[in-house]
Amino acid sequence: MKKGLLIVLSGPSGVGKGTVRKLVFEDESLNLEYSISMTTRLPRNQEENGKDYFFVTKEEFEEKIKDNELLEYARFVGNYYGTPRAYVEKLRNEGKNVFLEIEVEGAKQVLSKFKDDEGVVSIFLLPPSIEELEKRIRGRRSEPEEIIQERLGKAKSEMSLATNYEYSVLNDNVVDASERIKKIIKNRIK
Repeated sequence: MKKGLLIVLSGPSGVGKGTVRKLVFEDESLNLEYSISMTTRLPRNQEENGKDYFFVTKEEFEEKIKDNELLEYARFVGNYYGTPRAYVEKLRNEGKNVFLEIEVEGAKQVLSKFKDDEGVVSIFLLPPSIEELEKRIRGRRSEPEEIIQERLGKAKSEMSLATNYEYSVLNDNVVDASERIKKIIKNRIK
């Protein structure tokens, strides 16, 4: 059985990674499996261990960091989040194309671990402009002004890292962007 791809989709906050991913996943011919993250935060209502996240203790997570069992990890609002290496490798060895939708810092960690792996596809999702990105972030109406400004500042610096990825896809229209990503994946599956 042919080993599956590891597809890394990244880009600044607010660029539409989740929306584009959902459309890409509608194409069953791509044999995609979404990578489940591990976290130390408590489950929210209706969340299931092994389906939404792998829920572990802080001590368990720190042991996994020490033992190099995570492809990437970060600490956010007092909790750890990361991608378990063994889970991703198991899926790839089963022939599944594993899809990671992660922030730029996490993508950097993953890509550094797979420099010579031909089965890794890195895609950076770009907004049409910083103004459009700001409009999208403000449109969420979920964050105070200082957080919006922080996100925009971070987005500007992250956008300069697009050249570190194998592919850059402009998200000027979510359907078009998802079609471009599907085409990239189909070309790499062959």
